[in-house]
Amino acid sequence: MALSPLDIHNKEFNHRMRGLDEDQVNDFLAQIIKDYSASLKKNEEMEKELKELQDKNKYFNDLKDALNQSIIVAQEAADKVKKNADDEAALIQSKAEKTSQDMLTSATEKANQIVKDASDKAKNITVQTEDLKRQTRVFRQRLQVMLESQLEVVKSPEWKELLASTTESAEYLDPAQEKTPESAAEVDKQPVDSVHSEAAEDTDGDTRYTEIVFPTDEPEDTTSSAAPADSASAASDASEAPQE
Repeated sequence: MALSPLDIHNKEFNHRMRGLDEDQVNDFLAQIIKDYSASLKKNEEMEKELKELQDKNKYFNDLKDALNQSIIVAQEAADKVKKNADDEAALIQSKAEKTSQDMLTSATEKANQIVKDASDKAKNITVQTEDLKRQTRVFRQRLQVMLESQLEVVKSPEWKELLASTTESAEYLDPAQEKTPESAAEVDKQPVDSVHSEAAEDTDGDTRYTEIVFPTDEPEDTTSSAAPADSASAASDASEAPQE
């Protein structure tokens, strides 16, 4: 059991011969009592402070544990949220990639179809153009042959005889319009274009029709002695030419 200041104060010593000075011993004991009392008081204060510190330490330890637990829970929640966000982002990215790939495939197919349609249309137009050119060349050749054939017919002796007989009939019907051989020769010498112009002017008063005669697909050689009946047959054959 620890001594108290009161125990030190009440302590009595036995007297012996040649003993110590009682006053000095008492003074020393008084000093010890004072110092010991101060030490005890300070010790109590320190114990009290230690208890307070221990309580604070316990509080902070509990708070630390709670904070650690909160941090752990928050970390777990953050990890879960992050995982969910990553999964959702991956799903959205996958859907976006699939949608973009589908759109790209559809656009590519449409573009290819448009290019194919345009190419087919261009080829068709080219074929039609070439066919039209071919038909135009055939028509030009037939028209040229027809015009040359008609020109040969116009220059034939039959036409000259017909014109001569027509002139004689006109002179017989109207002596006032008698023509000299020189005027008849001038009529024969007139160019075909002037004759056509005069014929066009004459049609102002009367209604006339011009029939274009086309040769057949395999035109025969037309001689200067062709009869008007041959021109009629050529006209019937040419009526079918534009339909080819």
